[in-house]
Amino acid sequence: MTGHVVVVGGGLAGITSAIALREAGFEVTLLEARQRLGGAASSYRRGDLVIDNGQHVFLRCCTSYRELLARLGVAGSVRIQERFDVTVLSPDGHARLRRTALPAPLHLLRALASYRLLTLPQRLAVGRAALAMRFLDPASHEVDEQALGAWLAARGQGERARRLLWDLFVVSALNIAGDDASLALAATVIKTGLLGARDAADIGISRVPLGDLHDRAAASLLAGLGVRVRLGAKVTSVRRSADGGFAVSPGEAGAAGVVLAVPAQHAARLAMPTGLAGTARWANMGVSPIVNVHLVYDRQVTTLPFAAAVDSPVQWVFDKTRQAGLPDGQYLAVSLSAADDYIDVPVAELRERFQPALEQLFPLAARARVLDFFVTRERRATFRQVPGVGALRPGARTSEPGLVLAGAWTDTGWPDTMEGAVRSGHNAASELARQLGDGQVRRAGGPPGMASAPMPGAPMPGTPMASSGAAS
Repeated sequence: MTGHVVVVGGGLAGITSAIALREAGFEVTLLEARQRLGGAASSYRRGDLVIDNGQHVFLRCCTSYRELLARLGVAGSVRIQERFDVTVLSPDGHARLRRTALPAPLHLLRALASYRLLTLPQRLAVGRAALAMRFLDPASHEVDEQALGAWLAARGQGERARRLLWDLFVVSALNIAGDDASLALAATVIKTGLLGARDAADIGISRVPLGDLHDRAAASLLAGLGVRVRLGAKVTSVRRSADGGFAVSPGEAGAAGVVLAVPAQHAARLAMPTGLAGTARWANMGVSPIVNVHLVYDRQVTTLPFAAAVDSPVQWVFDKTRQAGLPDGQYLAVSLSAADDYIDVPVAELRERFQPALEQLFPLAARARVLDFFVTRERRATFRQVPGVGALRPGARTSEPGLVLAGAWTDTGWPDTMEGAVRSGHNAASELARQLGDGQVRRAGGPPGMASAPMPGAPMPGTPMASSGAAS
């Protein structure tokens, strides 16, 4: 065997693994079935516009993802809020959630106190429940088995409080209905982003198409490092070879190690010829879809860069005009997480529902003409982040020496987000380097809840949720 390793999958997990392994001294080949890198966080062309395949955002506490952007040389292509600030729209008005400079958890006290969509008693009850969440251990099996909705209801959170406040963050972060969400993962989101360091939840968003961040920049860096990248290379199986290494079909033989940086179900199928144990446990975790509704108007209908919505079918809406390259008018993208009810709805029906909904939230839209309306769907956007899923998520190490797993679905301690994907890439590279006994992988970021100091090249002032929907 040689020091040659193969990374299967060119998403953020695969990119991270390939960089780390190459910098540790391995010869690396990266295989990606698509004609672009970036996986679920990439872009495509629609006429003259560049369309992101999801409305991916991140938080300042996403230390590993931010480090990857810096390593790719694109940290200056994202913007991070000076402080967490979200406008919440409803047909009856709007509210604003904005942190102060006070230390956590007092930094959000004023935002909660002035959140007029809830009554004062409801706001006080929210504060008590949030403080109680600080004492939960997301790594506990007991917490992993509980649903968020039942836990909140037991602590005085009625239907309106759960829908109009808790769901703003949980649904977009976990891509599951708030009541059905894993309490452990919800606690990770709330404790890390909202109850951790005061700047942890400051929202980051790309100034450029995601393809510029994750495709072209990654391709350039990988080429410069000497990583061999094969696009359009659809892997069909991974087998043990006669020398004890691996043969990756088609076209890659003699690999000392393999990183499977693909979705769980795909990883299980690919590794089947090796006799990999334990796949039945994690290959059936389930998936949750995301739907994005896109509207191009003939004029500007809002000055907000993004906003959340309640009492509306709209969840989060983003102004994508500049990123897409639209010279006139305005392009808005509505991100719908936990989109089981929308994934198979025809475009015409979605237009009948969402165009009037946006006109309720943005009155100027009622006087604008819609030049284009289209829908993108991600049926398997994330794994299904429900109670008990923590016990199903595997680590990077498998029963087959030299074969490791990566992907946001693996056990990173984080939800299925861009941050989780990058962390999984580091985990896989570190484990493979340890097993092969050669090279040392530099780790990035810290454990969940660990805030980072600003990195060289990163925007200084301060990132919704870091997921494949409104939050990654």
